[in-house]
Amino acid sequence: MMKNSKQIERWSPWLLLVAVLLLWQIICAGFEVSDFIFPSPWRIWTQFWEFKEIIAGHAWRTFWVTMAGFGLAIVVGVLMGFVIGSSRIAYAAIYPLMTAFNALPKAAFVPILVVWFGIGAGPAILTAFLISFFPIMVNIATGLATMEPELEDVLRVLGAKRWDVLMKIGLPRSMPYFFGSLKVAITLAFVGTTVSEMTAANEGIGYLLISAGSAMQMGLAFAGLMVVGAMAMLMYELFSVIEKHTTGWAHRGSQNQ
Repeated sequence: MMKNSKQIERWSPWLLLVAVLLLWQIICAGFEVSDFIFPSPWRIWTQFWEFKEIIAGHAWRTFWVTMAGFGLAIVVGVLMGFVIGSSRIAYAAIYPLMTAFNALPKAAFVPILVVWFGIGAGPAILTAFLISFFPIMVNIATGLATMEPELEDVLRVLGAKRWDVLMKIGLPRSMPYFFGSLKVAITLAFVGTTVSEMTAANEGIGYLLISAGSAMQMGLAFAGLMVVGAMAMLMYELFSVIEKHTTGWAHRGSQNQ
C-alpha cells in the first residue's frame, strides 16, 4: 500500500500536466480559439520544433546569465545572512532596510542598469541577482537567529566560543533553510533575467518573447515561456536532490511516511 502511494506521488505531477494539456487542447479545438489569441499545446509544440535551434540559442543565453546572477546571489546572500543572523545589532539595523529594498520593483532597476552597463548581459545578471539574493539572505539569517538559546548556553558552558557555536552548530542547522531558499531563489532568478532581456538585450528568451509577440507568433512566445519554466523546474529538482543527500537528517519524518 505504501509502495503504491509513493508511486502515485511520484507520477502525480506528470499526470496532472498531461490532464491540463489535454483540457487545454480540447478547449482550444472545441471553441476554435485563434492561435494568435491563445495557441493550443499542439501549436506551441509545432512552433517549438520549427524554431528549435533559435530557441536553444536564446535559452542557453538566458540559462548562463541566470546562473551567473544566481551564483552572485548565493555568495552575497550567504555572507549577509551570516552577518545578520549572527549579530542582534546587525539584525535590527540591516534587516528592515533589506526588507524595504526587496519591496522595490526590480524591473524599475533595469533602465538604470542599462545606463550604467549598457545593453547586454550585465543588466540581466544584476537583475537576476537583485531579485534572488533576498530569500537566501533571509533564510540563512533565520536559521542562525533562531538557534535555541539553551543549546547555545550549554555549548558556552562547555567552553565553546561564539564563532565555534556559529560554525559548528549554527551553519549546519541553517542548511535546510538554505536549500529551501535556493529552490525559491532560482525561480525568481529566471524571472529577473527574462524581464531584463525583454527591455535591455538582443538575445535570450525575454528578447525572443518580444520578437515573437511583435511578429504575431504567439505559439513561439508560449514555447519560449515553456522553456523558461522547464529550466527553472530542472534546477529546482536538482537542488531538491542535493538537499535530500546533504540534509537527510532534517527530513527523516517525511521520508518515513
